Amino acid sequence: MFSTRVRHRATLTATVLAGALVLAGCGDDAKGDGDDAGQAKASGSGTRTVTDAQGRSVTVPSAPKKVVTLSEPTLDAALALGVQPVGATAGRGQQGVPTYLAARAKRAEVVATVAEPDLEKLATLQPDLILLDETTGSKRVLDKLQSIAPTVLTAKLNEDWKKAFTATADALNKKSEAERELASFDADVAKAKKDLGSDSGAVTSVIRWQDGAPSVVGKGVGHVGSTLSALGLERPKDQQGESSGHSEPVSLEKLDTIDGDWLFLGTLGDRADGEKAYAEARKVPNFTELKAEKEKHVVVVEGSAWNSSGGPIAARAVLDDVEKALTS
Repeated sequence: MFSTRVRHRATLTATVLAGALVLAGCGDDAKGDGDDAGQAKASGSGTRTVTDAQGRSVTVPSAPKKVVTLSEPTLDAALALGVQPVGATAGRGQQGVPTYLAARAKRAEVVATVAEPDLEKLATLQPDLILLDETTGSKRVLDKLQSIAPTVLTAKLNEDWKKAFTATADALNKKSEAERELASFDADVAKAKKDLGSDSGAVTSVIRWQDGAPSVVGKGVGHVGSTLSALGLERPKDQQGESSGHSEPVSLEKLDTIDGDWLFLGTLGDRADGEKAYAEARKVPNFTELKAEKEKHVVVVEGSAWNSSGGPIAARAVLDDVEKALTS
C-alpha cells in the first residue's frame, strides 16, 4: 500500500511539473533546466533583472500582469502598491487570505498555505511572476516554482519589514511608490509619538490568546515590534529581543510576564474572534489581577493584522490601534 501511494504521488508531481513547464515555455523555444524555463517566460522585451534575497539574478516582467504572492508579507505589500494578485496564500491558521486583507484581495485565489503551495492549482493560473519570502514553507520548492514562472524570494526570515517591502516593490517595479508609502508612514508615526502624552514610553504587551493560553507575538523588527519601538514604547522584559519563532507560548503560571501598562490582545482571526478570546481570558485565574486589565487597558485588535507576518497595511493597522488607544 505504501509503495502504491509513493508511485501515485510521484506520478502526480511529475504531471504537475510537466504542465508547469509547458505553461512556462508557451510561446518561446527556451530550453534547459527548470530555472531557465521559468525565466524564459519573462524573456524578450519588457523585462528587467532583479537580485533576490539569495543573491540570485531573476529576469522578471517590467509590468507583471498575473502575480502570485505565496507569503503574507508579499500579499500585503502587493496590495499596498495597488497590485491585485491572481493567487495568494491563506492566512496563518485561516482558510482564506488574512482577514485584514480579505476586502482588498477579492481577486486572489488561494493556492497555498503558510506550510506549502498547491503547485497544480498555482500552475493553472499561468502567472508571470511569483513572489514569496522565508516566512512560508513554499521556499522549500523554489526550483519547482521557478519552472512555472519567474520567482523572486524577497526576504530572509526575520528581515526588517521595511526592507522586505522595498524588495517586493522592486520585484514589481514599484520602488518609488514604496518609498513614498514608507515616508508617509514614518511621518504618521512621528506625529503619533508626539501625541502619546502620559503614555510616552509605556510598557506595551502584545499577545495572541489561543487554546486557553497566551503566546507572545510581535518581537524583533517585524511590523509590530518596529512600530512600537518607533513610537518610543517599551516592551515587557520577556518580549524584548528577537523571537525564537513566530510566537512564544506562555504558561498560565507565568501570566504576570505578559502584563504592562497596555496589553494588545488578538487571535489569528478578526476582531470579533479576538473579543471571544478576551472573554475566555478573563475567566482565567489571575488574568483579572493584571495591571492592564485592572486599568481597562486591554485592547482587542484585528489579530490577523497583528499576528501575521505583515507588511505596510498591517503596520498601518498596528499604528492606528495604538494611536486610538493611547492618544484618545
